[in-house]
Amino acid sequence: MNRPKREGGFLLSKIHQMSKRIFSKKLKKAGLGEINSAQGRILFVLWRKDGIPITELANKTALEKSTLTAMLDRLERKGLLKRVRPPEDRRKILIVLVPAHIGLEKKFEKVSAEMGTLFYDGFSENDKDRFEGYLRRVFSNLDKNGGGRR
Repeated sequence: MNRPKREGGFLLSKIHQMSKRIFSKKLKKAGLGEINSAQGRILFVLWRKDGIPITELANKTALEKSTLTAMLDRLERKGLLKRVRPPEDRRKILIVLVPAHIGLEKKFEKVSAEMGTLFYDGFSENDKDRFEGYLRRVFSNLDKNGGGRR
């Protein structure tokens, strides 16, 4: 009996690329064209919890430290965040948002909500729950096999 070839990884890759293109177009339309999807992911994490170390930010964004450093440099040049050394531990570097980010969060959340609506079109709540459960399992499988280590 011939089993169908599994395309999960291939489909996830295609979905990632396509959603990135659509997300970038929507960001541009919302007046956020200067922010790419990876930078948006960084800001999204910082909007939830500001003033965190780079290692925590790398874990929460799933960006490699070298990529994250380059993104932080760009966001810092744009005046959206800064690196701060806390007086109690000068070896540590915390990433902190600066006031220029105010106003971007609402626009970014609107675009994210539009993406969610587009992504889940035709899905029931049960479908969404099951689908996200499967994705968590795939993520866990990859993570425990070294995918999340930097």
